[in-house]
Amino acid sequence: MYRQGDVLIIPVAEGEVPACAPVPRDRRGRMVLARGEATGHAHVVGGPGLELLADLDDPERMFIDVPTHGRVSHEEHGPISLPAGHYRVVRQREYIPGAFRPVAD
Repeated sequence: MYRQGDVLIIPVAEGEVPACAPVPRDRRGRMVLARGEATGHAHVVGGPGLELLADLDDPERMFIDVPTHGRVSHEEHGPISLPAGHYRVVRQREYIPGAFRPVAD
């Protein structure tokens, strides 16, 4: 497993990845795992042929397909290298009265 701030990246078998669609890149051409609401910083993933995918039934569930190698970066954290494989992205959540929401930096 890999953690960078409020983002956890868990290796999964290819068969554990549901039907997914590519997540659109942001205006700067980045594949964003999570964006900080307060700082504007973002957890970004990249690499040759790498795909960021969202579950068609639950767009908040994201997966990463890494054919050779990848890298997760953020302005306030050290970079993390990802070896080839399939990963599930889990965002840390917090409780507010009556609901849970993703943590925002």
